[in-house]
This record gives sequence, structure tokens and C-alpha cells, in this order.
Amino acid sequence: MKHTFQIHGDHTDRRDAKELPELTMPAPTEFSVSLLTGGSDKPYVHGLTQALSSIGIALDVVGSDELDEPDLRNRSGVNFLNLRGDQRPDAGLIGKIFRILGYYWRLIRYAATSKPRIFHILWNNKFETFDRTILMLYYKLLGKTVVLTAHNVNASKRDSKDTLLNRFTLRIQYQLADHIFVHTTKMKNELMKDFSVPIGRITVIPFGINNSIQDTGLSSREAKQRLGLRENQKTILFFGRIKPYKGVQYLIKAFRRLVPQHDDYKLIIAGRLEEGCEKYWESIQREIQEYVETGRIILRVEFIPDSETEVYFKGADVLVLPYSEIFQSGVIFLGYRFGLPVLAADVGSLKEEIVEGATGFLFRPEDPTDLARAIERYFASGLFANLSSQRKQIQDFATNRHSWDVVSQETANVYSGLLRPAAPKGMPTPQSKTASRDVKTSE
Repeated sequence: MKHTFQIHGDHTDRRDAKELPELTMPAPTEFSVSLLTGGSDKPYVHGLTQALSSIGIALDVVGSDELDEPDLRNRSGVNFLNLRGDQRPDAGLIGKIFRILGYYWRLIRYAATSKPRIFHILWNNKFETFDRTILMLYYKLLGKTVVLTAHNVNASKRDSKDTLLNRFTLRIQYQLADHIFVHTTKMKNELMKDFSVPIGRITVIPFGINNSIQDTGLSSREAKQRLGLRENQKTILFFGRIKPYKGVQYLIKAFRRLVPQHDDYKLIIAGRLEEGCEKYWESIQREIQEYVETGRIILRVEFIPDSETEVYFKGADVLVLPYSEIFQSGVIFLGYRFGLPVLAADVGSLKEEIVEGATGFLFRPEDPTDLARAIERYFASGLFANLSSQRKQIQDFATNRHSWDVVSQETANVYSGLLRPAAPKGMPTPQSKTASRDVKTSE
């Protein structure tokens, strides 16, 4: 039976459906903003830059070689500043030291002379302790209004590396920030509970859909051919950086359970190994060696360039996120960008992005047996049987929920509220109205 679903219709699970605000785009603004990118995360930087500049906000984008492309440099209203330069990890130690020190000097000098009053930090730089404390104080002393996007409330806690110093410096940054953007209600609640951030200084915005990777119109059949797959092979994809909390080990155990009963199953693992995770990966390699040699598992443990990403998401039949802990994942939206269904561990806020049977399925985290059941359930479902037609519906679903138009409107509203003179005591501010709306949504 063919599955269909609507974003606002009765067929969508109420738990997963979100009422999108009616878009009334602000008139072109007269203020400018500096986006401090940390030099990476091309999809998010490009998406936000294009969306904000399209509604008239002038932007200084402080970036690196990784982000330095014509569509940013030549975009009207955007002043791209490549202060970071080269970030290649293969540089020598001395070269890296001088490279980082040079960047911080250029950043400090820029902050002292820049015109934008709002400094919007998308990511911190290499020395997070310095960024969270001294650099934040420096921006405030210069009279800057600091906005922060917290993609992870406490990434060290997620990675089991949390320390007293880490929590202390995070608290300083969160308290010094004039406003904080997060992507889920769970993240907002953690900011309030663990770091005492007032609700009026937090706004929940969607994670914008990844539109920086080109969709050339490649068919699934052509993509499978490029990957050396037969059309009838059921292909499972793990994509992204490889590190312990991403849970590749659970996916491998689940796959090993399935291999004896399903000779048409294939697994692709594509992504760069995180620095410092070599021993973790060595143990996994020993476990999968025989499957790699027989071609049941395809490995590409390296950085996957944007030009090749489409092939993996078009050639795969399902994307698996076997994470043990996470707030939100950009990979799920990359999968939806190409209409690929997702099997996700029920951690963080991932379940808010899954409509069971229509965009994918959930499974218990750190449970290879339940993951194996979810894989079998998916390949026996109507979602897989009608995948060619369902891909377009999944794309439409993600675009409606995670449009950059929605992100830019909410972001511009916060900017405007921060630059507006303070309201009389007792009067609601734009931020408090937004926060109140978030509370109602979460109830």
C-alpha cells in the first residue's frame, strides 16, 4: 500500500507536525550584522547568508578558504572576509600555531573597526575556552550585541569529555550572549536548567535544509551503477564523521545479524574519521574485514566532497543514524534533501523529525537487535516499495518544515528586537513573545 502524508493534514502524526508561522517577510532593513562562522559548516553558513541577504540585511561573513566561493563573494549585500584562510589539517605544528595566532589577531582587529553592531556567532573558533570568555568580554566591551547559535548545548557532555572548566566557560558565554538560538525545545530546556539562561533570551528556530549541495537530477539507478551496486540490492547508508557517539558499532552489529538471512543487503559507510578516534575505528575494522573483502560492506573513510555526496544519497535506499547521544543532526536533513528515508535512534530530538512509515522509522538507541528489526521493517514497508514516488514527498515535507525563509524571518525578528530601544517595564518584548510561542508549541 502506498503511503502518503501531508504537512498540515490529518495523515500527519500530531507529535511530529509543526504549525508553520505565516510568512510576512520584513521590509529591507537598515542594519548590518557580522556572521562569525568559525571557518566551517558550509551548508549552514551559505543557507543563512543567502536567506538573510535576500531580505535586505547587510552581512559581514567572517570565514575561511573552505567557505570562500563566488556565490558568497559576489552576493549583493554580503562582504566576505576570509580572515581564517587555510584550515588544512595536514599542516605542521608550527605552521598551525602561526596560522591560528594570525587569525585571532585579524579577528580582534576586525572587531575593533567593524561597523556591524550585531555579532552573530555561528561557531566558536579553535580555542573555545578563549572564545567563550576573553573574546566574548572583548566583544561586549566594544559595545557589540552578541547573538549565539548553540548547535550543541554541551558537546563535551555528549562526547563523554565534560569537565568543570568546560561547564564554567559555557556558562560564561551563555550568560554574556544577548540572545541564543537553538534548534529544539529540548535544547532550550537544557539551556535554562543547566546554565540558568532566561527563557526570554532563547529562541527555537528550525535547522535549515541543506541546499548547498547540488542536485544534478541523477537517477537512483545511475547512482547505484556509479557505486558498483545492482539495482535489486537493498542499500543501507551511514554518512558523516565517524566517532563513538555516532554509533557505527551498533549498526555493524545489526548488519551482522541480518547478513545470514538477507543476501541482498549492502552497507555503505562514508565519511571522515574524527581525529583521535583511530583506536575506536581499528576495532570496528577488525569486525568488518570479512564483509569488506566480500563486498557486503563498502567503505570510504575519508572526506566526501560536495560534488560526490549526491551519488551516495541517490544510490542508497535508506539512511541510518545509529547515534547514542545527540541534540540534532544535519545529516538527517541532508538525507531529506534527496528524499531519502531515515532510520534514527530515538535520542535527542530526532523523533520530532521522523513521521513513522512516511519518512522513516525509529529504533531504541544502543540496541543492535532493535536496529536490525527496524531495517527489516523498513524493507518490508510500503515506504520502501514506493520509494521512487515517496522521495518527492519527503523532500517537500522537509522543505516546508525547515525552510530558510522561516529561519531568516525568526532571526531578523530577533535582530530587530535587540536593536530596538528597551520597552517600558512590564511591556512584552519581541523576544519574550517568541519565547512564549515556543512554550505553547512544546506543551
